[in-house]
Amino acid sequence: MDKQEGNILIVDDDQAVLYTAKLILKQHFTHVQTDGSPSQIATYLEKQAYDVLLLDMNFAQGKTSGEEGLFWIKKVRELDPKVQIVVTTAYGDIELAVNAMKEGAVDFLTKPWEKEKLVATVASVCQLSRSKGEVEKLKNQQQALSQDLDSAFAEIVSEGPAMQLVFDTIEKVAQTDANVLILGENGTGKELVARAIHRASLRNKQPFIKVDLGTLSETLFESELFGHSKGAFTGAVEARAGRFEVASSGTLFLDEIGNLSPALQAKLLTAIQSKQVIRVGTNQPINVDVRLISATNQPIYELSEGNNPEFRQDLLYRINTVEISIPPLRQRPEDIPLLVNHYLQVYGKKYQKEIPPVRPTVASALQRYTWPGNVRELQHAVERAVIMSSSSQLETADLLVDAKRRKSPAPAANSLNMDEVEERAIREAIKKHQGNLSKAATELGCGRSTLYRKMKKYGI
Repeated sequence: MDKQEGNILIVDDDQAVLYTAKLILKQHFTHVQTDGSPSQIATYLEKQAYDVLLLDMNFAQGKTSGEEGLFWIKKVRELDPKVQIVVTTAYGDIELAVNAMKEGAVDFLTKPWEKEKLVATVASVCQLSRSKGEVEKLKNQQQALSQDLDSAFAEIVSEGPAMQLVFDTIEKVAQTDANVLILGENGTGKELVARAIHRASLRNKQPFIKVDLGTLSETLFESELFGHSKGAFTGAVEARAGRFEVASSGTLFLDEIGNLSPALQAKLLTAIQSKQVIRVGTNQPINVDVRLISATNQPIYELSEGNNPEFRQDLLYRINTVEISIPPLRQRPEDIPLLVNHYLQVYGKKYQKEIPPVRPTVASALQRYTWPGNVRELQHAVERAVIMSSSSQLETADLLVDAKRRKSPAPAANSLNMDEVEERAIREAIKKHQGNLSKAATELGCGRSTLYRKMKKYGI
């Protein structure tokens, strides 16, 4: 017979009880320890972690009140809150059982106990102890992973006035549960702001879950956000919680929300309004409690105007209780030297190179560049420069490689190279519709998310 993994400690002043209990339980559990005096409990708990403590309620001769047992329950809770306590007594009554539970016991056995009852009770409590240990371990792992992930989004580097309004808004909104909409060009740091809000919020011990809506297809949207049951569709080999459920009690960050189609906007609005989701393949609503932060680089107010708006106004009103607009890097040139030197430290340490801050002439040249890719472009430029430079001092040319590339001519009009033809078509469609990506996508015969990916591919 396979034994259940578990450490059991039995404390009772009746040696016959100790002998019988150990004889029975050692057939079912990997480790069983006995002792006739509760004064040794602290010593046992210091040496080893126990899953279950089987504790008598009376030790002094003639005592039947259970006061000793209640004292030791309190003591054990102080010594090791993780050990689960099952109390035993020959003088059991409801009031004593209730008092034992109030002090922290999880179950109660009246002597003489039946063998099957003893084994079943200890097995159940042992499993409870192991399950609680696994939950605590998972929580610790989740916190550690969140901390590691957040280390890459540690702080927003800025000392200029253009970002001061952003900082002020983060400080004011963080302690509330208000929905936040973050607007800004690609690379301005929208996720950075979202994480800063979460870290300063009352939910900071709970999950921060990001969903990039720009990469989700219509067929996967409901499964990813709301979850699915086993067998709900081909490939659903097991039930899975959606991002709303996973983020419940924490923060849900919906990036690129402006890319959602009207049909998906309606489904998202329903979930936000009802604070419930229904997994694909079921009819059972699940309550969720999330702090919603959304972000987009799209002109979302323009998309919500007109007789046939591309973005629902009622959804826009739901997600923008508070709005934060992040200025592009070209509007805060005073931050550019600060950011460059910050990333020089980060990547100098990563690649084990000692590179001093850039000289004022280099900083001035970097400030004159428009940085269309914003902070993300600057960050990648510094990382590449640190990797490629053989000199201890970086020059302008080391950092503005992308600026030279951007000045390269567009694909030739007579080129038949498939990538060049596609790039040319995308550029012409965007130009024709004056930057309206939804109309450009319609012209090209593709969805906005596809157009978005293509623009990334060609650096548009």
